Amino acid sequence: MSHTESPTVYVTYEGAPGDRFDRRYYIERHLPLVMQAWQRYGLESIAAFFPSSTHIGTLVICECRFRDEAAIATAFGSPETQEVMADVPSFTDLAPTRLRIASL
Repeated sequence: MSHTESPTVYVTYEGAPGDRFDRRYYIERHLPLVMQAWQRYGLESIAAFFPSSTHIGTLVICECRFRDEAAIATAFGSPETQEVMADVPSFTDLAPTRLRIASL
């Protein structure tokens, strides 16, 4: 399986430019926490993108690439997911939305 075919989950945060979102914490603390928690289950890479923050809409997109479909289910069903989710209030008041991208 090539890297471009890796199953992908996007986690997005929607809001307004003035909403609290600590990018530094997210990049330096939260993303490493996610990688540490789910790498053993098949998370291969993680990246964050920050669209323009001048309009209401998507403030952050996190791309999580997994080894295979089973790795996604295992990671999100793992005990470590509770710790990952408990960390969200450390950097934002916004609720994350999870999107699974299916290959065609």
